[in-house]
Amino acid sequence: MKKTILAAAVLGSVTLSAHAQSSVTLYGLIDAGISYVNHARAGTGHDDLVKYDDGVASGSRWGLRGTEDLGGGLKALFVLENGFNSGTGALGQGGALFGRQAFVGLSQNGVGSLTFGRQYSFSTDFLGGSYSTGSQTAAGNYAYHINDVDQLTSSRINNAVKFTSANFSGFTFGGLYGFSNQAGAFAGAPATGTTAAPVAGSSRTYSFGANYANGPVSVGAAYTDIRYPSQAAPAFSTTLANVPAANVATGNIRDLRTFGVGGRYAIGAATLWALYTNTRFEAISGAASTFTAYDVGAKYQFTAALNVGAGYTYMHLGDATKGHWNQADLSVDYNLSKRTDVYALGIYQLASGRNGTQDVQAQIGSSTSFFGPSGPGADNQLAFRVGVRHRF
Repeated sequence: MKKTILAAAVLGSVTLSAHAQSSVTLYGLIDAGISYVNHARAGTGHDDLVKYDDGVASGSRWGLRGTEDLGGGLKALFVLENGFNSGTGALGQGGALFGRQAFVGLSQNGVGSLTFGRQYSFSTDFLGGSYSTGSQTAAGNYAYHINDVDQLTSSRINNAVKFTSANFSGFTFGGLYGFSNQAGAFAGAPATGTTAAPVAGSSRTYSFGANYANGPVSVGAAYTDIRYPSQAAPAFSTTLANVPAANVATGNIRDLRTFGVGGRYAIGAATLWALYTNTRFEAISGAASTFTAYDVGAKYQFTAALNVGAGYTYMHLGDATKGHWNQADLSVDYNLSKRTDVYALGIYQLASGRNGTQDVQAQIGSSTSFFGPSGPGADNQLAFRVGVRHRF
């Protein structure tokens, strides 16, 4: 009897220990505020707009993440992350329940993790998350490049298998492949001619990246190739400020290839960063186009609660349009607590270039319904925003 009781007690302690080494965490973020933008509608008036806007400094989301210790440094892990609009309650990312992230996998201490599901490309992980003005300041999604065509913030890849290395003295690297899940289309949907339409759902992706961070210095690089980006669900945006060129129109892109390199340096209370991206659009019909972007910026931490950030971005479309966009932003962010902050920002963009009879228009951010109306638009745009952001 004593042996039985002792065995039960030992077994119970092992079970409790195993449970203690597993965890599931509920987390999230809500970002809401009021925005003003001029030249918000195409036409003669170029009307101003004041609106409630969601997810500007950071996209609103909630999620679950969990780990289970399997012993010997091996862990099981998962992430389910939902995006939503706080103003309407609507799902983001094309209405997907877990449109931001949904993956499961294994990680091994000293080696890295292998995960399966809907996941970020390394252009988002290494570049957008560390070296862009959008990630470094409260300017957020207004400061990212037009429609995020270089995949810095919204590059979520379906059906992806992803390896991310452990941290080796500051150095990390990884690779990702996103399956098209179309028969006979391992490398993307086949086309029988230059005008052949892609197969629905035929988008496939591969992405690679590397990053080094040591003390105040960090540098990173990433490459992402997306075959038929308009056929993903939800589709990747490839529209550039309503430039009326068939080779950069949504639905006409055979291949989107983007490469970037960035760096960041912290000195005292100041942080400096710079980023370069080069994105090539290979058209199903028509000539290829190249979109380049250059970011520089700085942030200063005046107090533990208050920081001010500023950035400048130059963007150029290298096709017959010869579109140019110059953009400057300034933001102030004040932390009320570790979880809640309030912020204000201003951003201005000036566009130039012409394709036939239509001028290239200004378009701040990645929301085409707000900043990118159809038809002729203005060559400049100014936006202001005040918001509150809460993490839980």
